[in-house]
Amino acid sequence: MRPSYHIGIKAYRLAVRLAALRNKKARLMINGQKRTFNLLREKLNPENKHIWIHASSLGEFEQGRPLIERIKKENPDAHIVLSFFSPSGYEVRKGYDMVDAVCYLPFDVLSDVKKFIDLVNPSMAIFVKYEFWGNYLSELKRRSIPTYIISAIFRESQIFFRPWGGQFRNILKCFTRIFVQNEESRQLLKSINIENVEVAGDTRFDRVADVRAAAKDFPIIASFAAGSEFTLVMGSSWQPDEEIVMPYFNEHPNMKLIVAPHEFDTARLSAIMSKTHRRVGLYSETSVENAGKLDCLIIDCFGILSSLYRYGQMAYVGGGFGAGIHNINEAAVYGIPVVFGPKFGKFAEAHDLIAIGGGHCVHDQQEFVDLMNKMLGNKSALENSGNIAGNYISTHIGATARIYRELFPKKR
Repeated sequence: MRPSYHIGIKAYRLAVRLAALRNKKARLMINGQKRTFNLLREKLNPENKHIWIHASSLGEFEQGRPLIERIKKENPDAHIVLSFFSPSGYEVRKGYDMVDAVCYLPFDVLSDVKKFIDLVNPSMAIFVKYEFWGNYLSELKRRSIPTYIISAIFRESQIFFRPWGGQFRNILKCFTRIFVQNEESRQLLKSINIENVEVAGDTRFDRVADVRAAAKDFPIIASFAAGSEFTLVMGSSWQPDEEIVMPYFNEHPNMKLIVAPHEFDTARLSAIMSKTHRRVGLYSETSVENAGKLDCLIIDCFGILSSLYRYGQMAYVGGGFGAGIHNINEAAVYGIPVVFGPKFGKFAEAHDLIAIGGGHCVHDQQEFVDLMNKMLGNKSALENSGNIAGNYISTHIGATARIYRELFPKKR
């Protein structure tokens, strides 16, 4: 890598360290990275080769999870190390028991890169979707360690396709194989002479299908939704999403609402409850007997959202008025229409669902009102949109099997 890359990485590391003085997430990352090497020495047998899988955050972990579990199913004795860059992944999944060790990935500084790879001793490395760390990838290639990226998606606006993106194009040449979600990504890579590419699809479809098959029962949620003419599940919501949805909910007594905010500290929960002018309760404080008396139920725990969408007739998935929408496949797999805000450009499934009628983008409160009036006033339109969404998911399952066959050709 060029000197400018090394300088940039070190500047980024310094910025995060300074942010850690005030920011909880940055502090978790810095403190977690300090423990990484000792954790690996404690957890790993240095004589073993490990399959190293890296996910930036929780969303990418869910994308890589089907492959991890397929590997362990077919190879029970396989040794796997799972790394995260973001606290949103590590802090939630640090107890994941399908791997030998879960750790934070140190910054892409060459001395730490070499130490990390020495300790992990990888037989192969698998990155999920978006991770392009130049020093890690260059060192893996230098050591002739097979390296892959799965469920990757590329857009023309990325630096790889810019005239000044030469050193980043060279990063892509470090991969043994690039598994992309769609043909558009393959063609973009071909335009810059990257040919080690296969269109395998998106493993998130396999993950949501697995989640639906193993969905748990939640008696409190079932009691809440029982007898409701219409229940909307709002998942991974942020304040702008709630400002779109809450006024409509307050004015429609025939509608119930489940809210699973992306973050739920005391201030966030209080803010959501203050916007609700109807009977509202927190999941942690609600009994089965009392749930049916509520109009709005706020989920104040992690880990159950993906199973909750089945209790709704429609889903609103948050993030579309911020950095980008969260996982809309988690909702669509239950055969219900999915609504989201305008920041969905990076997600092929959002474009696809809008085009076929299973997904619906709203830019403001009035568009949400118009859509809800249309769906609530026309049961067949609601059901048809949901069926389209469910069928879309079912026809896109299979990426995990395709990738696994390529990585382990003798283990079919």
